[in-house]
Amino acid sequence: MSDFEQIVGSDTEILHTRLSGRPPENRLPLTEDLLRKAPSGTIFGLTQNVGMGWDPNEALRDQFLMISTSGGLRDADGGPAALGYHTGHWELMDLMRESASTIREQGGIPFAAYCTDPCDGRSQGTSGMMDSLPYRNDAAIVARRLIRSLPDRAGVLAIGTCDKGLPALLLAVAGVPDLASVVVPGGVTLPAEGAEDAGTVQTVGARFAHGEISLEYAAEMSCRACGSSGGGCQFLGTAASAQVVAESLGLSLPHSALSPSGEPVWFDLARRSSLALIELARAGRATREILTDHAVENALLVHAAFGGSTNILLHLPAVAHAAGLRVPTVDDWIRVSRSTPRLVDALPNGPLNHPTVQVYMAGGVPEVMLHLRDLGLLHLDVPTVAGADLGTLLDWWAESRRRTAARERLKSVAKINPDDVIMAPAQARDRGFSGTLVFPKGNLAPEGAVVKATAIDPALLGEDGCFSHEGPARVFTSEAAAVKAIKSGTIASGDVLVLIGIGPLGTGMEEIYQITSALKFLPWGRSVPVVTDGRFSGVSTGPCIGHVSPEALAGGPIGAVRDGDRIRIFIDRIRLQASVDLIRGYGDEAAGVSVERLLEQRGPHPELRPHPDLPSDTRLWAALQQASGGIWRGAVYDPDRIVEALQAGRSREETDAGRSRRME
Repeated sequence: MSDFEQIVGSDTEILHTRLSGRPPENRLPLTEDLLRKAPSGTIFGLTQNVGMGWDPNEALRDQFLMISTSGGLRDADGGPAALGYHTGHWELMDLMRESASTIREQGGIPFAAYCTDPCDGRSQGTSGMMDSLPYRNDAAIVARRLIRSLPDRAGVLAIGTCDKGLPALLLAVAGVPDLASVVVPGGVTLPAEGAEDAGTVQTVGARFAHGEISLEYAAEMSCRACGSSGGGCQFLGTAASAQVVAESLGLSLPHSALSPSGEPVWFDLARRSSLALIELARAGRATREILTDHAVENALLVHAAFGGSTNILLHLPAVAHAAGLRVPTVDDWIRVSRSTPRLVDALPNGPLNHPTVQVYMAGGVPEVMLHLRDLGLLHLDVPTVAGADLGTLLDWWAESRRRTAARERLKSVAKINPDDVIMAPAQARDRGFSGTLVFPKGNLAPEGAVVKATAIDPALLGEDGCFSHEGPARVFTSEAAAVKAIKSGTIASGDVLVLIGIGPLGTGMEEIYQITSALKFLPWGRSVPVVTDGRFSGVSTGPCIGHVSPEALAGGPIGAVRDGDRIRIFIDRIRLQASVDLIRGYGDEAAGVSVERLLEQRGPHPELRPHPDLPSDTRLWAALQQASGGIWRGAVYDPDRIVEALQAGRSREETDAGRSRRME
């Protein structure tokens, strides 16, 4: 048979094609009352259930929906039939099978639905990053539509792992508050013995370009970064931080965030989460009872104690908005950061950089919460999906065999003291740990910015715990140009790398781990601060100021910076105060002109424009989230604000049209 015939087909399969089939045996347990009162969709749904092979005798059981970000296709032996985008969703189907088995054993009918997610690591430096943050809103919408499209569901089990997929599922369950829901974090990848972690290995290109590593080393490390085939990356980036937030909100079972993918404890989490969901549904307890303003406050506190990703600034306010709760403001983040010490030593914050599985074995979220309880910071009366309030859960954890076993195993197997991973406040203070997030303002960021103070190399700090830097601006209007300059060595120690036009309007607010990671691992790079209207990966480190607002393409003063301008950065890690300012302009135009006047007089950078590959979908996302309050409100879609903006625009159009007719 020719290649053409293989593609277009032959008559062999046609000759063996059935034209009818045998229906399922037995009969549905319908009642007169059901037939008279139920919607036709309910009856047809039962028909579909048995058509897919479900036992008709079990057709009237309670229905539970499992929705996940599963990706890829695995053979029966677990090997790849078709790859997923990343390890974070590669093994989730196994969690769903465990959950489905439990639901069926408990007399329910499990349903499975999917909305898979991208990989921020895979899309770094590519046009795929322009879909990363916008994906979250769209996936949340799809997930909510899938939930509502199973009208007779009794509850939802949301299973996700990574940077945007898990926040999307959190938004989804927050948006169906009258339904029982449990979130199952997909866990973490094991660290690989004798290899670099998944964050460090992303810098092999920059290190090779500067002669820091050999081609052979780069090839070997790039192959060996994953110690297991599932779970989010081994560092406390956005994926791990989102898992921590899910548990801190009370939507996940205690000691569920950061569990090692594929291990027995990970499968056990799926089983117990399914039991919890069934109990919530049978007790009539909905998500709105658990997801409250106090629960959100607890999540802010735990995130600060972990030293989590700055991307949570985009996700936690969005969860609150989806649930109809008070949206945390910058003032709330500042207050929490100043009151809450960092207690966790994890990648990438250091100093010892424990991988996330070690944080899990040291006690994870409940262990951190014990310390926050001792400080009197937590709301202990909040309910949780475990069926008890937080105070009761922490009492259990403090004396539990599970806690003792996990911490003892970390000691005996890894030879690590769990109290060096999750520290008491006094110990953390003695080791120089400070609050997590600082929010700089200044003439370049009049509406604010953010820097992860815990990720600044202590060697860059003065004796007063402050980072001070003044240097010339090196301005770039694309990530690609900045990366090229770093690899070619045209950026010098002491420069300030200013990257503009990569906020929501320019690129969908891409994250720039390519840049921050390269600077971290190059000898001179740590003395180069970054200032941008974009965002950072959760594993980024260094004096990196992001979320600068207003963004350059919205008329922000950062868009008026030119090469050679002098920029001053100040970050106080103790008092959690910071500023980023243009202090002197460069060139003839700056002579005798005040900085404020200069920023007003200058037009935007001549190369400033949206990225030419910006998808129309992302342009729409940027406009909608801007109308909804922008990034400081979580980059959400707020229907009321969007409708108001559209109506105001239409009124102006009608007014202008009427004026034109009168003039004619």
